[in-house]
Amino acid sequence: MAVGNDPLPRLHPVDGVQVATVSAGVRKADELDLVVFSLAPGSEVAAVFTRNRFRAAPVRTAEAHLAALSPRYWLINTGNANAGTGEHGERAVAQNCQALADLTGCQASEVLPFSTGVIGEPLAADRIDAALPQALEALSDEGWALAADGIRTTDTRPKGDSMRLPLSGGEVTLTGIAKGSGMIRPDMATMLAFIASDIRIPQNRLQALLEVAVAESFNRITVDGDTSTNDACSLVATGASGIGLETPEDERLFARALGQLCQRLARAIVADGEGATRLVTVRVAGARTVAEAEQVAFTVAQSPLVKTALFAGDPNWGRILAAVGRAGIADLAVDRVSIAIDDYPIAEAGALSPDYDEHKAAARMGADELTLDIQLGRGDAEASVWTCDLSYDYVRINAEYRS
Repeated sequence: MAVGNDPLPRLHPVDGVQVATVSAGVRKADELDLVVFSLAPGSEVAAVFTRNRFRAAPVRTAEAHLAALSPRYWLINTGNANAGTGEHGERAVAQNCQALADLTGCQASEVLPFSTGVIGEPLAADRIDAALPQALEALSDEGWALAADGIRTTDTRPKGDSMRLPLSGGEVTLTGIAKGSGMIRPDMATMLAFIASDIRIPQNRLQALLEVAVAESFNRITVDGDTSTNDACSLVATGASGIGLETPEDERLFARALGQLCQRLARAIVADGEGATRLVTVRVAGARTVAEAEQVAFTVAQSPLVKTALFAGDPNWGRILAAVGRAGIADLAVDRVSIAIDDYPIAEAGALSPDYDEHKAAARMGADELTLDIQLGRGDAEASVWTCDLSYDYVRINAEYRS
């Protein structure tokens, strides 16, 4: 189940990047579960990773490798998260990185590994090693769409976005894919995102741009409030176009494009949330700081009572009001708080709107996409968080996850 039926758009090839997707049988036979990205020599790579203290072995390895050398490969497996696996997990990820290095002539530390799937089960590293020659033979400029399918776990559909961006020196390409459906409340800083461009940008600037984009996209979504052990987002700039950020306007345009692409991928994750039937924007305005607005928005977006009311299409505004009240704003003046569903007011001055009509409110609450607009009346800062409803299917999917 997912909100909407948006097909995967055309994913433009990125000069300097080749992609392959094959079946390694990590968890199930004949299932696409292994993706390899080949990155051109001289590429600059940035990444952000989960802050969950139980970070998976591939996360710790990827961080160490990124600090050591410029990566030449991204190696991604699904079906097994290789998290909570102790020394076995460390050995498994080291074995896979070395196997790819032996086949390609690079160093093991030039491989960034990523895993997603079941936590706490040993990774079948030998199966991944055995599938690597097939993956290397299958590398293609046009491999993005299949990779978007290959990184899925409980996702019902692949997620990707792509654009061409004119800059002062010419046109560059931005293409990205992501996976995620449950265990979604990223804090990078189970979701993964891989983005590539043929632009030329120094690594430190690329890292800064990615961190801003992630903060305003992947770190603004929640399906169930759980932060994965494996969350990661990596961005490569191959420089193959020869075009850089020559002017402040170039930098502004690229930063905006990267932010837009990340937001589209993030919203696609929420729209495909496990069991989701509604895509919901929780917009909080009138806060004193952006952090305060985020705090209130996430409290509302993660409330099981609000999310079940969303599933029912029930405009139970009292649940929203209660969530705002427990968001930890000690000096909140409740008589200044107002709430609307899209443009329809349901609460004003901390009480039911005098023009409230249950049928009109229910019609808006029952839409596939809607916005809960909350005004705090205490400042000029605002923030939006994207979430979905909590349905029977969410419980079923997670109850049967390891079946």
